[in-house]
Amino acid sequence: MIQDHEIDYRILGEEMQCVEIELDPQETVMAESGSFMMMDDGLQMETIFGDGSNKGGGGLFNKLLSAGKRVLMGESLFMTAYTNIGQGKKHVTFASPYPGKIIPLNLASLGGKIICQKDAFLCAAKGVSVGIEFQKKLGTGLFGGEGFIMEKLEGDGMAFVHAGGHIIEKNLTPGEILKIDTGCIVAFTGGVQYDIQMVGGIKNTLFGGEGMFYATLSGPGKVWIQTLPISRLASRILQYARPGNRKEEGSLLGGLGNLIDGDGL
Repeated sequence: MIQDHEIDYRILGEEMQCVEIELDPQETVMAESGSFMMMDDGLQMETIFGDGSNKGGGGLFNKLLSAGKRVLMGESLFMTAYTNIGQGKKHVTFASPYPGKIIPLNLASLGGKIICQKDAFLCAAKGVSVGIEFQKKLGTGLFGGEGFIMEKLEGDGMAFVHAGGHIIEKNLTPGEILKIDTGCIVAFTGGVQYDIQMVGGIKNTLFGGEGMFYATLSGPGKVWIQTLPISRLASRILQYARPGNRKEEGSLLGGLGNLIDGDGL
């Protein structure tokens, strides 16, 4: 079994973070297209199909299959490999695409498998497999929303994912259940069970404003939760960008406020 490359790192920044990866000679890190920020001289960039892990074989068909899975996840067909071809240690830095946090994941100490939201992956040591994880239950597939098609990170190296807002880590004991908005899930370890449940009560469903369904995560395992999903942030920005359309949360006087401000004229 080929061991994943061992890489050192440090995370810089507070709200708009970046991760600086330190590579020894001939070490490689794989990253999503568009995440590159800067690098030292002596690093070689190579654009490749898939994740470069050669999981399932290195033939053309397997490479095309890996690339096709990435399209299903909404990612680019390609990833970029950064290899230290010089002498001594070299550094390459990747930036998060929106305000939030970067989460380092040591797969070797997390059971070798992490399931994460399909847009969460940022970069990883070469050898980490970036695949696709379909939720098997019919209800999850029909109503899971952002949680239906997820990314699967497998291996024994370091991987990095990013998320919006503040990050909360929870350790679930065997049988412990956490109910959560599907968009707030960042990642969870392979032993955590994922399902979808309907919000109870007709008033909650029609007027709660939180949707008809939420996710349930059952332990044992670790879960990472974000306070600001990018979909929620984008929806709010678009809402306020529309002329004459302003929402006053929790208030029946929103329409009157628009009239007073002149938005409804």
